[in-house]
Amino acid sequence: VLIGFVLVFYLAIDPLMAQILAPIQARGIQVIFTTMSEALVTKFKVALLAGMIIASPVVIWEIWGFIKPALYPQEKRKFRLLFVLALLLFLTGVVFCYFAVYFLAVDFFLISGENLATPMLSIDKYVSFLFGFLLPFGVAFQLPVFMFITTRMGWTNANSLASKRKYVILALAIVAAILTPPDVVSQLMLLIPMCVLFEVGVLVSKTVKPRVREENADEAA
Repeated sequence: VLIGFVLVFYLAIDPLMAQILAPIQARGIQVIFTTMSEALVTKFKVALLAGMIIASPVVIWEIWGFIKPALYPQEKRKFRLLFVLALLLFLTGVVFCYFAVYFLAVDFFLISGENLATPMLSIDKYVSFLFGFLLPFGVAFQLPVFMFITTRMGWTNANSLASKRKYVILALAIVAAILTPPDVVSQLMLLIPMCVLFEVGVLVSKTVKPRVREENADEAA
């Protein structure tokens, strides 16, 4: 993590900050800093997060090495596949949010305060807002993985999930309303992918055999 932090801070922090500030600067608004150290500390935060992302393969390898001896060969294969899928879904959620939803959210907040006050955005609060906006989308895109785990543990099944579809869609609509600005477009742009992911999760659940049944089968044998 320290090596990744140093590399990002000295080699890539300026283009990285430019990309982070692009949505707000594209609308002709320049961020400010209100304390002497705010800009530098914000760069440290961004570089540290980027360093953690760069170091994540090593961290994950160490975690995998710790839990690997406790898994059966078949479980090892499923765990690797599940982890790769979860990572791809998380990245997809973050990228989708940044390019499809976040710009709309910025427009909404700026327009809503247009005739009320002049925007003077602190760089630290802006970056915190951005990360706080992106991460929930990455987590929300984990829905199929969550459904796979609950089905595998025997807590639910494809039939019960399908029968509760209308309640799940209502719950997803509430989640979308909480995670996005109070405008219909942003909410729909999160709700629709989550509904699609739910249907994918139902299809995945149909192929999953609950672990409890396997254990019962072994006891019977």
